[in-house]
Amino acid sequence: MSSMTPRVSRRSFTVGALLAAGTAGLPIMVKAQEGKTVALLFDSLVSPFWVSGIEIMREEAAARGWETLEAISDFDDNRQFEQVRAMIEREVDGILIIQTDSNAVIPAIRAANEAGIPMVHFNRPPAESDAYSVAIQADNRKIMQDTVQFMVDEAQAQGGTYKACILIGDLGDVNAIQRRDGFFDIVDQHPDLIEVVGRVSTEWNADKAFAGLTNALQANPDINFLVTSSDFLHPQIEQALKIAGKWHPRGEEGHVLFGGFDGDAGAYQLLVDGYLDACGVQNLFLEVDMAFGAFEEMWAGNKPEKLLLDPGFVITQDNLEEVRDEMWGYIVWQQQNP
Repeated sequence: MSSMTPRVSRRSFTVGALLAAGTAGLPIMVKAQEGKTVALLFDSLVSPFWVSGIEIMREEAAARGWETLEAISDFDDNRQFEQVRAMIEREVDGILIIQTDSNAVIPAIRAANEAGIPMVHFNRPPAESDAYSVAIQADNRKIMQDTVQFMVDEAQAQGGTYKACILIGDLGDVNAIQRRDGFFDIVDQHPDLIEVVGRVSTEWNADKAFAGLTNALQANPDINFLVTSSDFLHPQIEQALKIAGKWHPRGEEGHVLFGGFDGDAGAYQLLVDGYLDACGVQNLFLEVDMAFGAFEEMWAGNKPEKLLLDPGFVITQDNLEEVRDEMWGYIVWQQQNP
C-alpha cells in the first residue's frame, strides 16, 4: 500500500491504490498490533465503494490491533474458494468476503463453519442455506425508494410528465435486484406522471452502461427522469447525456431529473454542481463497524442475526451541508480537493 496516499477522516482512513499482488489474487499481510487476524477477500476493486471500503477496513483493523490478510479473486468463484481454503489453512480468526455469486459461495461458508472460523459477507449476502454466516448489507430497496420518492416529489412540483430510464446492475447480485425493485415500487405508483421507457442492463459494466444508455436516448430522446443503480457509472452517464444534448444542471431548461446510488466522491461533486438531484447513500463507515462488530460478537460466543442492515440515507442539494459528513464520498472528495 502506498505510503504517499493522503489519509482522510471522518475517522481517518486511507484511499489508495491496491497493491499489484492483491489484484493478482495473492494474499497481502498488513502489519498491525498483535491480536486477531482477519482475511479480507474481495471479488474486485472496480468501484470506488470497494476501494474506499478496503481502506477503511485496514484502518479499523489496525485501530483494533488486528492484522489483515487480503486477496482479490477478479470475479473468479473458484479462485475465491481456493483463497478461503488458504485462509483456513493459515488459521485466521475471521474471514470477511465479497463474493461474486451468492450460490457459489455456499461451499466456502461450509468450509469456514467446519473450521470454526466466523465469516462475514460485506454488502452482498449469500443465498439461503443452512450454513451459518453473517451478512452486512445496505437496505437497498428502502434507500432506492426514498431516493426515487424525492425525485417524484420534484417532478410533481415542476409539473408535466416524465419519461424514465433506469440503469440496472448485474441481476446475479441481490443488491441490483433490490435497487431495481425499489425504483419500480415508487414509479409504478405514478403512471400518470412517469412512463418507464428505458431499462438498461449494465451487468455492472461501464461500457455496457454507456452503450445501453446511448441506445435508450436515441430511441427515446425525451427521457427526462434517470436513475442509476450505482454511482460508478456517472462518467458514462454524463458522456451519454452530453452527446444527446441533455446534460444541464438544475434550473436550466432541459435538465434531466437524475438520481444515483452509493454516495461516492463523483456523486458529491455532481450534487454540488447541480447535475445530480438525489443520491441514495450507503453508510460505508457504519457497514465496516457492523462487520467488525459481528466478528467480535462471534468471537465472544454469540450468534448474530444472519442479515444486518445499514439503513443508509438520501442526500440532496437541500440537505447537502447537513448530512455530507456521513457521506463516505464527501470525505474522499475533500482529499481530492484540498
